[in-house]
Amino acid sequence: MNLWNGSWIAALSVGALVWGLTIWCIVVYRRRKNETGLPAQVRYHLPIEIFYTIVPLIMVGVLFFYTARDQAAIADTSAKPDVTVNVVAKQWAWDFNYVDSNVYDTSVQVELTGKPIPQHEIPTLYLQVGKRVEFVLNSRDVIHSFWVPAFLYKLDIIPGLTNRFQIVPGKIGTYEGKCAELCGEYHSQMLFEVKVVSQADYDQHMAALKAAGQTGSLPVDLGRHGLIKNTDPSKGSTP
Repeated sequence: MNLWNGSWIAALSVGALVWGLTIWCIVVYRRRKNETGLPAQVRYHLPIEIFYTIVPLIMVGVLFFYTARDQAAIADTSAKPDVTVNVVAKQWAWDFNYVDSNVYDTSVQVELTGKPIPQHEIPTLYLQVGKRVEFVLNSRDVIHSFWVPAFLYKLDIIPGLTNRFQIVPGKIGTYEGKCAELCGEYHSQMLFEVKVVSQADYDQHMAALKAAGQTGSLPVDLGRHGLIKNTDPSKGSTP
């Protein structure tokens, strides 16, 4: 957020300076009624040319430094997570493997029904408030993108490549999630919800998945339309 605000302040400052100088030149050097001919022709002004070459380079360098610093901090996954969730994207739905609890949740693709998913059937990802979670992202078919706007972060999910990022949900609530990469006919229906809950509610949900027989994990290479129950954990994906 500091980088975003600082970039806007710098951009507005430069804009105000440029607009001010432009208006000043228009007013001061405007053509008077009694003037004739052309104004004095100047080939170059070396100090000014050096100034407007060096200053932009310095500005770009400063922005690059702070952007690279903050991006590295945001993308850092060296901290040990409290929970690991393997998110598997597929046209056009989601599978969630709760690695530590050895259970999974899944949803049926829109394509199989030909109708939008009812609100109560949208897949829901459960997270504990205040716990560091690492998302391990995989795709079964095409490029998708895991995006929860409230988290202020999204990351592409690319076939054959495992991407990771970590967050610490700080507030209990329900948040909307979606695929942010055009992935086919029903891309707009590739939705999910995130429920950030207390530890007790999280444990209750894990127990409900286990009681429903959804133990183990859904393999990354299961196939675009694969939906399985009682998966053998030894055959599942290993984030």
